[in-house]
Amino acid sequence: MTQLECAKNNILTPLMRKIARQESLPFKIILNRIKEGKIVIPANKDHRIRKPCGIGLGLTTKVNANIGTSTDKVKIDYELKKLETAIKYGSDTIMDLSIGGDIARIRREIIKHSSVPVGTVPIYEIAVNAQKRKRDFLNFTYEDVSEVLIKQAKEGVDFFTIHAGVNQKSLKAMEKSKRILDIVSRGGAILASWMKRWKRENPFYEFFDRVLDIAYEYDVTLSLGDGLRPGSILDATDRAQIAELKILGELALRARKKNVQVMIEGPGHVPLGQIKKNVILEKKVCRQAPFYCLGPLVTDVAAGYDHISASIGGALAASFGADFLCYVTASEHLRHPSIADVREGVIAARIAAHAADIAKGLKKALEWDKDMSVARKKRDWKKQIALSIDPDKARQYRASSRPHLLDVCTMCGKYCSIKMMEECLRS
Repeated sequence: MTQLECAKNNILTPLMRKIARQESLPFKIILNRIKEGKIVIPANKDHRIRKPCGIGLGLTTKVNANIGTSTDKVKIDYELKKLETAIKYGSDTIMDLSIGGDIARIRREIIKHSSVPVGTVPIYEIAVNAQKRKRDFLNFTYEDVSEVLIKQAKEGVDFFTIHAGVNQKSLKAMEKSKRILDIVSRGGAILASWMKRWKRENPFYEFFDRVLDIAYEYDVTLSLGDGLRPGSILDATDRAQIAELKILGELALRARKKNVQVMIEGPGHVPLGQIKKNVILEKKVCRQAPFYCLGPLVTDVAAGYDHISASIGGALAASFGADFLCYVTASEHLRHPSIADVREGVIAARIAAHAADIAKGLKKALEWDKDMSVARKKRDWKKQIALSIDPDKARQYRASSRPHLLDVCTMCGKYCSIKMMEECLRS
């Protein structure tokens, strides 16, 4: 049985118990919210995960890091170093988005070395296989789609991003929207192009029941992808995005009925004033399914700093109820990310997630900040560094600028306000 099926039968699994302990919540709350579709635990039944995580209502906001090869950058060892870096700095899950080289081997290596859940976008491998076999990445069939889904599920992939909401109906809505940027999702663009070429419905949508059968067999969580997400803040919350969201809501309900866990992916570029509306809309249309936000980026002009733009949007989205943040790196829109980009992207997303957890009133989040404040009052530099979201960087900064008075820092020196008040209140 899947985790969802167990919950429906009031069976508390070892995995549910582990998540409850991680989150300091009663077992019954975890079980009931999984039953209701408000929490998911991405965990393929054939993948032993050392650090599983729960995603959804009442849990700490989780962070995902995307890694993987491109057609220009194909080095397995480099991607494995990114994997190591992402996990070291706190990513809760990993997505392998490889499209260059032997992507099946790369995926197997990532699954083998990952201590956290691993997700993929199966349409990538489907298209790459078609390019290799037929020299045409749009020359694939429903059987090719099924083949890849089964293979990846057997290998232990924990969650699939499936762009099933890009169908004939939502594409018509996009044509009427007159967007600045039509489709910026790679998976969405591949499927839209395939549909136009072959004059057929999206295979993930047309044969969604088969997708559910495969996901059920291996307890793969479905992440229903936003293939029509806005790529410009001026396209945000348009009729195309809403049309797709409504379709995803219907598909999410079908998935739950088949005992398949499901979450919903959210928009990419959204101005600050529309973020709350987007979160509330997703929760309503998709019946409280966990919301997985790609950013959102709050401006289009932060090239080179998009990790900051995304962390601003992510913090706001999660504070309004989003459950899962996909990091965005500084290299977004510009190049294939480096190891340093991965580290900064994870940290930026974690800051956003933690800030949102404070806004949500989560006790563990508030206690972390309280402990840091107390350490600052005591000028306990060792503890401050240990409590930092990136201790390595905090330690490096402290070591790079030694003060003459070791109980202060070089920003204020002898004029340290905390030290002055300590002496003031003592006298």
